[in-house]
Amino acid sequence: MTSIVLGKGRNGSDTCIDLPELLATRLLVQGNSGSGKSHLLRRLLEQTATLVQQVMIDPEGDFVTLAEKYGHLVINVEDQSEASLRAAGERVRAHRASVVLNLEQVEAEMQLRAAGAFLNGLFEAPRAHWYPVLVVVDEAQLFAPVAGGDTSDEARRLSLGAMTNLMCRGRKRGLAGVIATQRLAKLAKNVAAEASNFLMGRTFLDIDMARAADLLGMERRAAESFRDLARGQFMALGPALSRRPKLVSIGPVETASHNTGPVLVPLEPVAAEDLRDIILEPVTEFTPRPRREPRPPPPDLLAQLDAYGAERATEEPAAATASTELDPEQVWSMIAEVAEGDGADYKPLATLYQDFQLRARIQGLSRNALDLGRFQRILATIRAGLDRMRAESEDWKKAEAIAITLPEDVQGVFLLLARTALDSETCPGDEALARAYGTHSLGRARRQLAYLEEREVIVLQETTAGRRVAIVGLGWQTA
Repeated sequence: MTSIVLGKGRNGSDTCIDLPELLATRLLVQGNSGSGKSHLLRRLLEQTATLVQQVMIDPEGDFVTLAEKYGHLVINVEDQSEASLRAAGERVRAHRASVVLNLEQVEAEMQLRAAGAFLNGLFEAPRAHWYPVLVVVDEAQLFAPVAGGDTSDEARRLSLGAMTNLMCRGRKRGLAGVIATQRLAKLAKNVAAEASNFLMGRTFLDIDMARAADLLGMERRAAESFRDLARGQFMALGPALSRRPKLVSIGPVETASHNTGPVLVPLEPVAAEDLRDIILEPVTEFTPRPRREPRPPPPDLLAQLDAYGAERATEEPAAATASTELDPEQVWSMIAEVAEGDGADYKPLATLYQDFQLRARIQGLSRNALDLGRFQRILATIRAGLDRMRAESEDWKKAEAIAITLPEDVQGVFLLLARTALDSETCPGDEALARAYGTHSLGRARRQLAYLEEREVIVLQETTAGRRVAIVGLGWQTA
């Protein structure tokens, strides 16, 4: 239900990638020039374009054609300042706009500064806008280099810091990093090492094969098979792909880059004397310079993003809206299926919300059928052990009103305590509290009880019979 077809395996069967698992982890694509990395990224972007918000960092302008078919907003950085790009990154998350950051027309120094500012804007967006985003970075070794090159140290630190945030800390903010590189040895180790999924293409240099073997846990001799891969073939490994290395041939794509590859064209037969006259034609010493046309004023990027958000909000077909009235029972059932998924207790909220959105789209519902905050409250209520009928009772609405005043990460813990107190059951143990908080640490779960008591929403009492909790203002108490 939540997988997309990436290509064909060795035996001709479909090779899929689990999208929610990809959003919870990260992906590294490696292959020398001509191995088919851009084709792979285009296939991934096309297959997920209608399922998840996308941000493409494009240093060569290869992916701007996605806008023609899928409506991506193309941001040309040559006329934008770092401040406007940082603000644009925040607004992209607020409006859930899929964008292509086109860096083709600027030099390397500005590429690093522009990408760093934009990625930092994505990373620093308010918590309310932490919706899942697939962030794809092509030629990642340019933005997270092992060593400095022709650019300033300041620009390199800005870009490297943004890439590190994306790969190391972006998961809890809904940012799923997908990085592609043709030189793994030139990519910063702290960025590459954060990837859990790998697609390794044709590689010839020993130093790159050694790095790939280390990341995949393969013997160096086995990694030499990367030399034999054809264009468009990759070895796949990772929780979102395959538990063991698996060969995959990437499937076809529907769009194409404006840049064409090298094509052999027959030489025109021209006599040597004619060529001499053409090539050695005398040059006029003072050639008047052609008049330079004035450049149009730079577009207002922030106004574009606001307009894009308003346009996307009205794109939902009226017929579909009328025919798919939101059924509370259906929504409750879908969220319950998400909550019962394997390892769902410990997955980030953004990943679970993406899983729900996929199920909603399959059922024909709008992509905005349920906002993130409402989804979280229903999920916490289901995890607390209530059915839909009891969740609509006046008593439970009082508990939810208290929960809304608390930080989002502790609302689930409070609702679990409220439900057990409402039913006069024994206070939940540390393991149950840890699951409600989404952690494996029992000590961290216990600290949330102290925090809730500091907020004066519960009263905690330790007795010889065990722990008892009372809900302030409601008169409920655990057994």
